[in-house]
Amino acid sequence: MINTPITLHDLRERIYIKAKADKTWRFWGLYVHVCKLDTLFEAYLMARKNNGAPGIDGVTFEAIEESGVQEFLEKIHGELVSETYRPAPNRKKEIPKGGGKVRTLGIPCIRDRVVQGALKLILEPIFEADFQEGSFGYRPERKAQDAARRVGGAAYCGKTQVIDVDLESYFDNIRHDILLQKVAARVNDPKVMHLLKLILKAGGKRGVPQGGVISPLLANLYLNEVDKMLEKAKTVTKDERGVHIDYARFADDLVILVDGHPRWQWLVEMARKRLLEEIGRLDVRINEQKSRIVDLWRMESFGFVGFDFRLGRSRMRKWIVTKTPRLKSRTKLLQKLKDVFRRYKSQPIGTVIFLVNPILRGWVNYFRVGNSSKCFRYIKDWVEQKVRRHLQYARQKPGFGWKRWSREFIYKYLKLYNNYRIRYC
Repeated sequence: MINTPITLHDLRERIYIKAKADKTWRFWGLYVHVCKLDTLFEAYLMARKNNGAPGIDGVTFEAIEESGVQEFLEKIHGELVSETYRPAPNRKKEIPKGGGKVRTLGIPCIRDRVVQGALKLILEPIFEADFQEGSFGYRPERKAQDAARRVGGAAYCGKTQVIDVDLESYFDNIRHDILLQKVAARVNDPKVMHLLKLILKAGGKRGVPQGGVISPLLANLYLNEVDKMLEKAKTVTKDERGVHIDYARFADDLVILVDGHPRWQWLVEMARKRLLEEIGRLDVRINEQKSRIVDLWRMESFGFVGFDFRLGRSRMRKWIVTKTPRLKSRTKLLQKLKDVFRRYKSQPIGTVIFLVNPILRGWVNYFRVGNSSKCFRYIKDWVEQKVRRHLQYARQKPGFGWKRWSREFIYKYLKLYNNYRIRYC
């Protein structure tokens, strides 16, 4: 009898089914699947799709493909099989966060991204089976918009007392020993554990690098017990009227929503107390300046995954929960667009629109699930005026050319992005 080789997709599905069926099972024999060339090739395609900057070795995708992807992957395969693989240090890159602060990214070289991707492909289905419904960050088939809908729906159903939690430098403060214990609870493969230790050490003595391929999976695993605690709170406090507490988490961004009736005030305090206990066990700090308790009925608001949530009035004068793009998100978009218009001031308008359209499309597609009409109108008018100024500048004339350039010319002939419709769902 000839055994047909199992595909990577089938392997991941089998691992997930087994992990879902038996929550105590510890998987063994995983390392051989990490080393397989088809796993490494899939990991390379994932890294190539993201097309990130080179790591500390300066090697680019173009250079790899010029010399041969197959040879590149076979070399990695040989190092993994012989257990001589050692990851290079991550390249540090600082990204401005606003307010004078920066976020430090740890960028692995492409070789290490492939190894991390291969490890993630094998480990992900195990922990996906354990993750909770309220966790949305960097998970298959889940998006930030789904998290926003969950929060908006919970608030609309009366959960108007909100614990808005901000974790201080979360990715940088993850303890390796606690994280490895959580992985070992489901993985009984010394070679996989050794490989994971090497990857973690390449980023420093503590934390997981923002920019690492496997970092989001590990960061979600680290907070999974917090999610479990909140799921248990939902079950324990449920009565004939329904659920009185809900939550949503996107990576390290967490909000807990509690029934706004005064009788459930105790649940707000209890949820915060239990949260502090769970966070304390993980040796992660809460940013007290940014974390707060919000009461939507007092016309207070809170931010989550780029949206501002608050109570508002519908056209029928009914109370609704609105979610609008945060001012910070809008400002960041306008600055990005402004840089394009400034940098390509002397270029043809077709070049400028070619660069501007993808930026607009991505931003609008993200926020079109909210109450964004007013913001979209502002953005659309702002961009149109910038295009008109660019056209007038080419003619060396002041103004916006309202009479010379019709809107039909701007949007149909020049093909400036024009799809600002809201998606109600």
